[in-house]
Amino acid sequence: MRKTHTLIAVALLLAGCGHQEAALQNQNDASFESKLEQQLLDAKPGSVIDIPAGHYSLKRGLSLRTDGVTIRGAGMDKTVLSFKGQVVGPEGLLVNANDFTIENLAIEDTMGDALKINQGKNITIHGVRIEWTNGPSSTNGAYGLYPVKTQNVLVEDSVVIGASDAGIYVGQSNNIVVRRNRAEQNVAGIEIENSVNADVYDNTATKNTGGILVFNMPNLSQAGHASRVFHNKVFANNTGNFAKKGAAVASVPAGSGVVVNSNDKVEIFDNDIADNQTASIIISSYFSTNYYNATGVAADYNPYPKGIYVYGNRITGGGDSPDGLKLKTLKTAVYGLTGKFPDVLWDGYADQKDLVDGLPPANDRICIQDVNGVLNADGPHEYKNPSTDTKPYQCTLPKLPPVVLNPEPKV
Repeated sequence: MRKTHTLIAVALLLAGCGHQEAALQNQNDASFESKLEQQLLDAKPGSVIDIPAGHYSLKRGLSLRTDGVTIRGAGMDKTVLSFKGQVVGPEGLLVNANDFTIENLAIEDTMGDALKINQGKNITIHGVRIEWTNGPSSTNGAYGLYPVKTQNVLVEDSVVIGASDAGIYVGQSNNIVVRRNRAEQNVAGIEIENSVNADVYDNTATKNTGGILVFNMPNLSQAGHASRVFHNKVFANNTGNFAKKGAAVASVPAGSGVVVNSNDKVEIFDNDIADNQTASIIISSYFSTNYYNATGVAADYNPYPKGIYVYGNRITGGGDSPDGLKLKTLKTAVYGLTGKFPDVLWDGYADQKDLVDGLPPANDRICIQDVNGVLNADGPHEYKNPSTDTKPYQCTLPKLPPVVLNPEPKV
């Protein structure tokens, strides 16, 4: 009998220890959050904020406004900043600073954008994981890694999962390298928007709605051009579009591999593109989007894709089950019930005032090589006269130079 009482006492003691441990953990999270906030507030140029391995629950968004700071964890699966219980936000971390580096940690389940970097120069994001752990949902934050109005930007060796807009997004920025990342289960895996001189390479984009996007939106601070998308793996991006209503990416069809919209001088080459059910490569204009305004566009906005060069890609599968009634109807009308779209789908909008003998000027043409077919969908006439003629795309364009970051980040 005494032995039984002893066992019960030990069990109760252990249970009590468990409650104490949980309470201690909560206290540690609160003190950790307070300490980290103070470190960010007190940081000076050259400061390195080391965050040890651990899973930390934070209730408030963080911010940094000091140049020259590094935030470093012990690894993207070891140092985890969880905002699952966030009550003040919306961002996980908002940075307004130059010469900023963040590396080797994770940010999870933010109310809004996970890591937003606004108007900084010399930005390095290395080995960062962003994730909404409940999977794709329109209630997830819009952007994962989100440098905007930045210059000299490196995003590398990072992972983003579950963003309801774009996983890795670089907007209105100049001189950009996005490499060796994995984007999965986002609406847009990787998006370059209204940016100049971007190299996107050695990335994997899969299970997104659209794999890699290069967009130009109206009414922003600058127009984008000169992006190279190369040596990426872009496959099975067939997740249903879960963007919030009204978001620009809400019009991206599920099953889109690489999408160029209203952007200029875009080079797409040496990619492995497979099993994207709408189309492997989509080239489109402002007029095919959900943000198209029938009253017109701003005078300084070019709504057409110009100077698009597609060559040397390895494309397999895809095009067999396009998203949306219009595209399904178009596919069936041209290729039959059991057919599929070719490797490249173009909406057919071109700047009529610039055409000479039906073609744009040499450097504004869409040049396509090494593909299994191109479809001009004839969007201007509601898809009434689509064309499979590939002759208009038999051309070459000057190749873009590599992006050189200056200074080259040291990580």
